[in-house]
Amino acid sequence: MNRLDEQGELFNDPRWALALIRATVLEAAHPQIGAALVDHSSFVTHPWRRLRNTFLSTQRMFGPDDEVRRRESARLNRLHARMSGTDAQNRSYSAMDPEARAWVVATMFESAVTMHRLSGQALEQAAMERLYTGFQAFHTALGDDAAFLPPTLHEFWPYYDRVVEEELENTEAMRIILYKLFDHLPAPSLLAGLPTLWGTGRAVAGPVIGAITVASLPESFRRRAGLPETPGAQTLMHGTYLAAGLARFLPGGWVHAQGVADLLALSPDSDDPRMRTVTALRDQMKRAGALLRLITPVPAQPGPAQPVAAQPTPRRSAEEFFREVLDQTGDGFLDWPDLAAMAREMSTRLDLDEPEETRLYNAYADWWRELQTALDADGDGRVSAQEYAAAAPALAGPALIRVAEVLFDVTDKDGNQHIDADEYRALFRTAFRRDTVDATGVYTRGAFVKDFLTFMSGRRRSTPYDPLLTEA
Repeated sequence: MNRLDEQGELFNDPRWALALIRATVLEAAHPQIGAALVDHSSFVTHPWRRLRNTFLSTQRMFGPDDEVRRRESARLNRLHARMSGTDAQNRSYSAMDPEARAWVVATMFESAVTMHRLSGQALEQAAMERLYTGFQAFHTALGDDAAFLPPTLHEFWPYYDRVVEEELENTEAMRIILYKLFDHLPAPSLLAGLPTLWGTGRAVAGPVIGAITVASLPESFRRRAGLPETPGAQTLMHGTYLAAGLARFLPGGWVHAQGVADLLALSPDSDDPRMRTVTALRDQMKRAGALLRLITPVPAQPGPAQPVAAQPTPRRSAEEFFREVLDQTGDGFLDWPDLAAMAREMSTRLDLDEPEETRLYNAYADWWRELQTALDADGDGRVSAQEYAAAAPALAGPALIRVAEVLFDVTDKDGNQHIDADEYRALFRTAFRRDTVDATGVYTRGAFVKDFLTFMSGRRRSTPYDPLLTEA
């Protein structure tokens, strides 16, 4: 088995889901990374979207196509270059910091090794060496200085122990992942209409995942960070990793990571052939959910508002629109990272390269400056929900129209001034609906811009735009 095959097998291993959570916690404990996550990431409000994009990026970076890997590396570097600032202790941070980026690679490798050890299948030295070589190649592909990651496996372990002992902290981002994210994890698109079942499952699985993750962290860091270990967590951790390992013997398509991520992202109106089977399964699960409501005291979680026959495109209040659409990072305010998150998601879906990606980001930056001028009444550099509600009509200005125009241009890949079915699906991941086309059977620039402005300024719910900007 060659290196690429081994890495592909790793990322489709069911145990990797547990290891990836562990690696993310260790990344978030690094002050530079933790600050960037809190200020710029949408992982709290849109965790499933973040997970799917991570899977996609990993596939590209570890795949066999050199050109795909080059483009993805360039995309990641552009994304990280836009993330910098100052943390709560007034320390500057940058997502391009070479030591922090090396630590991300280190946590992924070390968590892969730990994954095998915790499930009773410790890697042999030769296999560990090959795995480390693969992650070194990933680090190099990002264009980082190789000196920031130890050149040999023998030198890696002292480096890893030093960072754990001297640099990791009990950061806000780490606490959010361990103690907030799983307790409030929103349902993926596939299960959004099953609040009772999702709420019941989350109430059981959330604390278990948190306890397993804490138990798997380096003991010295657990003590220093004051992370309490639940009694019996070590036994539970080993048992869960072992059970996840047994899932590898299921049919391949059942545990393929990207396939599972794609399935969870399906929306009810998707034209994906799998949706027929999923719809039938959802009907059965709804019946089960009704039964659960009768026999358990777990309160139903509020689900997304559903259009009704008399209101095909219902409006949402200004408060709902602010919370569900504008506040992408979930911190209760609208500022540049929220609009950057929108641009990032659209760029990722459309697989934009330069200069289209920069055009889209620049359009959103212009819109942010316009919003800040119109809505930031107290001059604190961000817009509160109250400030937005008080002056919501000012949302639709020339800069927002420019955003719509640029989004149309980058979606219209062939430049024929209308969006066809494939281009539409690339952005929205849903069918090319009749209500999006004009009498000629195409989605024109004018219709696209009108729909975008209606959604963004009129706060009217929209079949394509709601999944794009509000999906978890």
